[in-house]
Amino acid sequence: MTDVVRTDRLLLQPYLPEDEESFVRLFQDEEVVRYVGNGLQTEAEDRALFHRVFTDVYANRRFDVWAVWFDGAHVGHAELKPCSRAEGHELVYVLARAVWGRGLGRELVGGVLRQAFAVRRLPELHATVDVLNARSLFVLAATGFETVRDITEEDGGVTRLLTVRRERFLGQVSQEDTPRPGAP
Repeated sequence: MTDVVRTDRLLLQPYLPEDEESFVRLFQDEEVVRYVGNGLQTEAEDRALFHRVFTDVYANRRFDVWAVWFDGAHVGHAELKPCSRAEGHELVYVLARAVWGRGLGRELVGGVLRQAFAVRRLPELHATVDVLNARSLFVLAATGFETVRDITEEDGGVTRLLTVRRERFLGQVSQEDTPRPGAP
């Protein structure tokens, strides 16, 4: 089962059936899903996706899927799942527009990375991002992801494959925890 993950300001926990309306509201925001999969889907498709989280993903223990909470409100979605573009696992995340610009993207990615590397002991983690998604590319670079290659899609769009390795991320975390000379 998907573990609960806590960061300084966020709570990542498995979805509950009563989270359906906030899930649908999040995925019905065209700006939030602009660079996600096939973009904006119908409300019925988003409700079907929400139900598959319970009937397939959780029921068959396929991969981790979290509802992301901030100050008691459902503000995002995150996944740690098998990657279709590279061997291993992939990070997927979205945050509601209401919380953009607060550093929560880096905090969310960092929390999932700690789960992937310290708990699940994965050797590396991938992300696939539309090259036009500057916000996500910034967040991923700030958390240690490096570009592996660009993939031209059938529609002409370009997806960037990024990877962060366990030792790099854990090295960054331990350096951040190490006091600098002269620091209290």
